[in-house]
Amino acid sequence: MSVFGKVHLGYVVIETEKFADWRRFGRDAIGMHLDETLPDVMRFRLDDNQCRFLLQHGPGEDATALGWQLDDHATFDVVEARIRSHGVPISAGSDEEAQLRGVERLVRFPGPNGLTQEMYVNPLTTTVPLQLAATGGFVTGDSGMGHVAIATKKPHQMRGYYSTVFDARLSDYIDETISGLKFKIRFLRVNERHHTVAIASVNRLPINPIRTRVQHLNIQVAELDDMTTSYQRVKDLGFQMALSVGQHTNDKELSYYAMTPSGFEWEVGWNPIVVDENTWEPTTHQGISIWGHTPEGQTVVELFERFKTGAQSVLHPEDPVPALAGAGIADS
Repeated sequence: MSVFGKVHLGYVVIETEKFADWRRFGRDAIGMHLDETLPDVMRFRLDDNQCRFLLQHGPGEDATALGWQLDDHATFDVVEARIRSHGVPISAGSDEEAQLRGVERLVRFPGPNGLTQEMYVNPLTTTVPLQLAATGGFVTGDSGMGHVAIATKKPHQMRGYYSTVFDARLSDYIDETISGLKFKIRFLRVNERHHTVAIASVNRLPINPIRTRVQHLNIQVAELDDMTTSYQRVKDLGFQMALSVGQHTNDKELSYYAMTPSGFEWEVGWNPIVVDENTWEPTTHQGISIWGHTPEGQTVVELFERFKTGAQSVLHPEDPVPALAGAGIADS
C-alpha cells in the first residue's frame, strides 16, 4: 500500500534560547500567531491547528524534529510497520509531549542528519481566534504547512530514506552555484505540494557547509501582499535578509529568505505550482531562480565560517539511518 498523498508536514520543533528574538521574528516580522499559554515553550500557529512551530529551551539553535501528519490510523499503521520491519526503533511520545505539539497518537523514530522524525494522526484544533499580521492567512491543508531544505553529504541515502518511509516522489533537480560551491538539489514530494523535502549536496565533495540540520524552512502565504509586506517588516525590524524577493525556476514560487534568530533561513513564499500526477515529469533546472533571490547582507566572515563548517564536516560522520535508506537512490 502506497501512502503517497496521505502524508503532510504538520509541525517543526526548534531548540533555542533566543525566545525574545523569536517572538519578534515569528509574530512581528513573519506575521504568525504567537501562543505563550503553556509554560517554558513558545508556539506559533498558521491556522486552526494548535501548533505548527514548537520552540523549546536548549542550546542547539536548530530544528530538532519534523512532525508528519498521516491521514488516518490505517496509514499510520502501514508506516509504523515499515519502520519496524527494517529494525528501526519507534518510541511513543508522552502525553505531555503530544499536548505540547497539539496532536494525538505521537511516535518518533530516527531521521537522517540527526533530524528526528515524528508522526501522528489527529491534530488538535483551537477556537482561539488567529491574530496574524499576514491578514490573508497561510496555505496549509492537503499540501501540508510548507517544506524543509536539508544539506547532506549523503543525498542518495536521504532520498532513499524518504522513499522508503513515505513513498516520496522526485519532482525535479536544480543545479546551482552557491558561495562558490556547486550544489545539486533534489526536490521530493509526498502530496500535491511540489516539494516537502529538498535535499542539497555539494557536487563530488563529501562536505556539508551548513551548521544546522535544516538549511531553511518554508511557509506559504495566501496573498502576494502578505509576502511583500512581511519582507519589509523583516527589514524594518532589523533582521538579516538572506535572499531578496525572487521567483524559483522549478515550482515558480515567489518568495524571499530571511535569517532566523537561530541561524538557519526562513522562506516566505506565494503561489507555487501544484503537481498534476497525471502529467508531471521530472527535469533539471539550471539555477534556483528565474529572477531575484539576490544575496543580501552576507559578510566575508560569514562566507569564511561556511567554508570552515564545510571543511570540518569531513571529520564528522553523518548518520543516514541506513536500515531505512538502503543503498539509496541515485540521480537519474
